[in-house]
Amino acid sequence: MKRLPLPTSRRALLAACLTCAASAAFSTTASAQAYPAKPITFVVPFAAGSATDQLARALGQSISDQAKQPVVVDNKGGASGMIAAQQVAKAAPDGYTVLVTTNTTHAANEHLYKKLPYDPVKDFAPVTGLGKGGQVLVVRADAPYKTVADLLARARKEPGKLSFGSGSSSSRVAGEMFKQLSHTDILHVPCKSNPNAITDLLGGQIDLMITDTATGLPQIKGGKLRALGISTAQRNPLLPDVPTIDEAGVKGYDMGYWFAAYAPAGTPPAVVARLRELLVAGTRSAAAKAFYEGSGSVAWVTSPDELAKFQAGETQKWGRVIKAAGIEAE
Repeated sequence: MKRLPLPTSRRALLAACLTCAASAAFSTTASAQAYPAKPITFVVPFAAGSATDQLARALGQSISDQAKQPVVVDNKGGASGMIAAQQVAKAAPDGYTVLVTTNTTHAANEHLYKKLPYDPVKDFAPVTGLGKGGQVLVVRADAPYKTVADLLARARKEPGKLSFGSGSSSSRVAGEMFKQLSHTDILHVPCKSNPNAITDLLGGQIDLMITDTATGLPQIKGGKLRALGISTAQRNPLLPDVPTIDEAGVKGYDMGYWFAAYAPAGTPPAVVARLRELLVAGTRSAAAKAFYEGSGSVAWVTSPDELAKFQAGETQKWGRVIKAAGIEAE
């Protein structure tokens, strides 16, 4: 059967549609190729000086050197990272607003709060993992506790008298897990960020905390804080004489954390790919290596799909830990 030619109006419409599609594809490709063409903002959910902030600044410097564009670090501490996460979730999906975060916002918070102002999955495009690390149990250097056993003895003698601070979900859950596995009653005091909790600890407002090593180590090395235990199953090479909390008598204790980068949902895949390329190169930079080595953490990179799958597994794991620790959603 002979195919009749399309009416002129329909041919024109089809041509216009094809032209629009081609233009859109070209625009997206050109945009990705040009990225980044202006400053990038790294939104960090914790205060300046926190481990996440230190890593973000190291990566930002590397990306700035690579792409010849400034990288601005915007610290939005408070509300367990929810303020920062919400800001990025609502940002334009163009690759110029990036959340450099941890398991706090993307694995733990949905189990700690009844309602979040963002969806950890639907509102974000995973980019790559950035690192993994451990924490350290610290008290003031002038505190009477020389070991974890000393601390537990006081906690058991006077239930509810000691307090621990936390400025992230990792720190909070680490403290709650310590209570649960040691069968002690220690009061939790929420803080805006771990550096703020350190300030409260030094000032005597709280008695102890379990903080990321990057935040606690300078105070430990400076003689202001005493390290009693390492949160992970292995000792920290930067504190080789400090036993793990498990070794110190709280059997089964093992609690680490991770860093990752996310863009707003809807960010073009080509832009995500370029951003990932810049970040992965950043983890190999001298500044990032200094951070990893100086904090006892390690670089860890993934594809976007690998990060999404890892996040799903971590969300389930943190949910189990939080439930076992008896933490009720707020």
